[in-house]
Amino acid sequence: MKRDEHKHLLNKAFNVKKRFLAMYKSADAGHVGCSLSVAEMLTFIRFGWLQANDEMILSKGHAAASLYAVLAEDGVLSESDIHSFYKNGTHLAAHPPVNKIPGIPFATGSLGHGLSIAAGLAFAQRLKKKDKKIFCITSDGELNEGSTWEAALFISHNRLTNVVWMIDRNFIQGYGRTEDVMKLEPLDDKLSAFGFNVVKADGHDFVSLENAKENILRSPLPSVIICTTTKGRHWKRYEDQVDCHYLPMRDEDYVSILKEMNDQHTLTLRDLA
Repeated sequence: MKRDEHKHLLNKAFNVKKRFLAMYKSADAGHVGCSLSVAEMLTFIRFGWLQANDEMILSKGHAAASLYAVLAEDGVLSESDIHSFYKNGTHLAAHPPVNKIPGIPFATGSLGHGLSIAAGLAFAQRLKKKDKKIFCITSDGELNEGSTWEAALFISHNRLTNVVWMIDRNFIQGYGRTEDVMKLEPLDDKLSAFGFNVVKADGHDFVSLENAKENILRSPLPSVIICTTTKGRHWKRYEDQVDCHYLPMRDEDYVSILKEMNDQHTLTLRDLA
């Protein structure tokens, strides 16, 4: 990855996180940790990979604020839209709505159906003989759902290489750590057995995500990227804890997260200078 491209993505992600943190704070809403784990992945897809006709589905719809912030950073949503988050009459609800916002093709958040939607869209594009990619980000917790594995079988069987499946592997779901609730490991072996080209990446590192992208572009198989992330990243009080899934930020939390983000962002840009 070129240095200018890397800096561009870092700045985009920083803006995205600042925006959705302000949204959560204003709304006094939870699911902050869910958005912090997926912010770089969404930023990379939108600003480092997605083409004009492609679609992006955030299956883990409880992280909707991160998606809204990415769309606002790209000019699809206005600041007045963003300020309506969680308010009466808004289109920016706790989960992505249907047929309300450009860039959100389906309502999601009832976990387990996002990959099925992506599979159907991708198969339709094949029938239409169109070159269009369907990006789908799932949580690791929704891999407990049988519909996710059914969709994976369908993608593999039909060799739908136009699906780009990314798993937010933060090891925490709503009721505990994933390996305590329902063991997923060895996840890479299971997905390989299903016929996928399995790529591992650091979901917070754009160079790692770019390397995963290059791997996928060379593969003749349907691919999945297992993105290792930290739930509640930057939120030192609840980082990598179940509480960051539900709790809203206190005033001191908001200040602390912003400081942690700013310090890390400044240091990373300095290293790239």
